[in-house]
Amino acid sequence: MPSTKSPTNLIPPASDAEPTPLPEVVPALESHSGAMATNQAPTAAPGSPVEAPADRLDQIFEGLKQKSIAKQAIFRNTGAAFDLLRKVSQELVVELSRKLSPVDSSVLVEYRPVSDMEFHIKFSGDLLVFVMHSNIVTFPDDYGPMPSKYVEQDFRRRFFGHIMAYNFMADSIKYQRLNDPGYLVGRLLINIENHYFLEGVQQLELPDNDMADNFLTPDMLRLFVESAMIAAVNNDLIAPPMQDIQKITVKQKLENQQVSRGSKVGFSFSSEQKPQPSIDGLVY
Repeated sequence: MPSTKSPTNLIPPASDAEPTPLPEVVPALESHSGAMATNQAPTAAPGSPVEAPADRLDQIFEGLKQKSIAKQAIFRNTGAAFDLLRKVSQELVVELSRKLSPVDSSVLVEYRPVSDMEFHIKFSGDLLVFVMHSNIVTFPDDYGPMPSKYVEQDFRRRFFGHIMAYNFMADSIKYQRLNDPGYLVGRLLINIENHYFLEGVQQLELPDNDMADNFLTPDMLRLFVESAMIAAVNNDLIAPPMQDIQKITVKQKLENQQVSRGSKVGFSFSSEQKPQPSIDGLVY
């Protein structure tokens, strides 16, 4: 007797009706290597770029309008502050030279221009190097001025220009002793509203560091330079133990490093909240 069970492997009979179109297969995002829209959908196949979506252009425009314009303003503020710092330093050098000359004319205090973003003050055996950084920076949310209400009220206040003051031994530069250390004495942060945050060694006469009340002024910049000079003068060069310098290399000899490599001690940063590792006797 023939079976009445319908076969399951037969192709359905052809129909005069229009066939239903199959859904378009979208390639997996993982395999897509072309441009992606902001909604994470592929905009073009690899090697076939198309015009970027309008919303992405809007994002670029908003980013340039907000961050980039703010950073350009901060850079101009920092440049103006550095020029004023340069002028204040020159005036201070002239005043000190006038006071020192009658006492001992061999003790020189000199201002040395280097570039638009660097100048030096040489006094006795010390050299202060003031450098303006070319980039605008920000910091983690828990660092320095970042947690303050003043900074939190405007995102533009989260960005800073910065000027550093380094202390070197003057002979390190004169004799090109390339391995001699220099020490960061202070760093001045400047924001879009010409408010400042000053951090540095304990010898600096640091303000309370509430940026809301700290405005850049010539008197403040003079205090910064004076304090950096005091910090440098009051920290003498400490020679290493004899056993540490019993042997030198030919390279050290050729680079004039046969002189004992000294280190300055006594610098410690007032902003530290917990013990930090030391570098050549300085706590950072």
